[in-house]
Amino acid sequence: AMCLVRTKCLLSSLTEVTASSRHYVDRLFDPDPQKVLQGVIDMKNAVIGNNKQKANLIVLGAVPRLLYLLQQEASTTELKTECAVVLGSLAMGTENNVKSLLDCHIIPALLQGLLSPDLKFIEACLRCLRTIFTSPVTPEELLYTDATVIPHLMALLSRSRYTQEYICQIFSHCCKGPDHQTILFNHGAVQNIAHLLTSLSYKVRMQALKCFSVLAFENPQVSMTLVNVLVDGELLPQIFVKMLQRDKPIEMQLTSAKCLTYMCRAGAIRTDDNCIVLKTLPCLVRMCSKERLLEERVEGAETLAYLIEPDVELQRIASITDHLIAMLADYFKYPSSVSAITDIKRLDHDLKHAHELRQAAFKLYASLGANDEDIRKKIIETENMMDRIVTGLSESSVKVRLAAVRCLHSLSRSVQQLRTSFQDHAVWKPLMKVLQNAPDEILVVASSMLCNLLLEFSPSKEPILESGAVELLCGLTQSENPALRVNGIWALMNMAFQAEQKIKADILRSLSTEQLFRLLSDSDLNVLMKTLGLLRNLLSTRPHIDKIMSTHGKQIMQAVTLILEGEHNIEVKEQTLCILANIADGTTAKDLIMTNDDILQKIKYYMGHSHVKLQLAAMFCISNLIWNEEEGSQERQDKLRDMGIVDILHKLSQSPDSNLCDK
Repeated sequence: AMCLVRTKCLLSSLTEVTASSRHYVDRLFDPDPQKVLQGVIDMKNAVIGNNKQKANLIVLGAVPRLLYLLQQEASTTELKTECAVVLGSLAMGTENNVKSLLDCHIIPALLQGLLSPDLKFIEACLRCLRTIFTSPVTPEELLYTDATVIPHLMALLSRSRYTQEYICQIFSHCCKGPDHQTILFNHGAVQNIAHLLTSLSYKVRMQALKCFSVLAFENPQVSMTLVNVLVDGELLPQIFVKMLQRDKPIEMQLTSAKCLTYMCRAGAIRTDDNCIVLKTLPCLVRMCSKERLLEERVEGAETLAYLIEPDVELQRIASITDHLIAMLADYFKYPSSVSAITDIKRLDHDLKHAHELRQAAFKLYASLGANDEDIRKKIIETENMMDRIVTGLSESSVKVRLAAVRCLHSLSRSVQQLRTSFQDHAVWKPLMKVLQNAPDEILVVASSMLCNLLLEFSPSKEPILESGAVELLCGLTQSENPALRVNGIWALMNMAFQAEQKIKADILRSLSTEQLFRLLSDSDLNVLMKTLGLLRNLLSTRPHIDKIMSTHGKQIMQAVTLILEGEHNIEVKEQTLCILANIADGTTAKDLIMTNDDILQKIKYYMGHSHVKLQLAAMFCISNLIWNEEEGSQERQDKLRDMGIVDILHKLSQSPDSNLCDK
């Protein structure tokens, strides 16, 4: 009985709300065209700013009828235009509204409308398209499905300031990735949009500027073209520089700075060009001030991080501009700009988005500290910065965690910091936690940083070993992702360097010989090289060599044979011969070489190789086998003499290469 009552209540409340809405929809079906027009106009006035009303009209089926009237031959242009306006208003509501409109195939209908001769109707269709395409639920691809659309939009750019504003806005929202950039570029976007930068309408100038920023992003072809474009006798970069002056609106300053940044990163403007050093960089630093709104600070810092990322000179300049490093510390303390303190709604918004600021600060610190030791020191000495970054590692937002790990990774490139701050803050603890079950993009950076923390001079090496790192890294070597396999094996290689026997035994046990073989036949060259590096580090110091070869000798000799016979480059073969030389240095391990004629023949072959590096490595093997003061040296020398090794040495002593000659 409860259920029944409930349903009744719901129904009656719905009926009240929808009664008035139904009246609007019914009028769209009136046989008198004049009444239909009046109905659409009344509907337009009823839905403006009223999301409840919009939702009701959509549920009651207004959209298919409006689209029918919009496309109907018999409809007057005035009626069609009013329909487009109402549809645009419905699209301004929630994302669900936009989904409903897309489900009714509104986009093809509006694009069809653009073929009309009537400008007012075209503008109404474009305004509605603009609203729909700027919604996150609309797939950009829908703009490119019909190949005739882009050229037609280019042609409409000359019709009015409204067509210019809306079309540029559509382009800048729908240009995602190189394929879209190429389509727009090939249809003359650069030529058609450039002259809009001098339009009398601020909105048109702004949307044109946004178009250039998305067209140039990571695109050398577009960027190289933009450098040489003239507008009213002035080159585009000069126009962008004028647009980032302090007296221009912030949005315009930021977007021009982005255009110049993207052109610079795409190789079209040099990093030491004045427009970058004296204009773009200082403008972006200004955006990081706590006078600016949260979005501006976020975009400013992220763009600056991108600009300076590859260039140490720009990193140095940025680090001493306007106390930037201290200014970024405010990103953690003051999410709201000074100007927003009185605005409650704004404060609430900024608290919800404060994590974006932290993410941006981490990104910029990572770029600033990418190369210069002094800058890293300055960042780390900024108030509780290490604590902040370490806290960032356990934030709920994946993006913040990734930015924090990248920031730490950048700082971990410093030997000095690894020995001091990283130790004082026990950074390895939260890092090991991050590595437990993170998405791949975080794992790649975190494992790369672990490689640095495992270098022999890092005091974190011991505690990391005790916290289960060996199993974790062996697990990474089995990943599908080659970057993770490389980092896993690289970290193990660092771990094994000058390590004690117990650690080496742990690594071999955890990794297993099967996995070692898999890694030695990995398709990724980096994985193979690091695995050989690991083997070489495991087989160092005599007692360790003998111990490991007594338990894993057969498999390791097999692996060495496999690689020396395979199609590998010089570096790989050289590493492998160095491993053999290490084995030859063992006391009991030597026998594994001396009793293996196949391997001895290979050493002989490489002594006569055309590449000096390989000849030298092969001779290391020989010299380790024949030390006079070691037991059995006489028999070994005799055997090698019988193989003709001495004859080769005679030949090599005449070599023009002084290294070879001495050896």
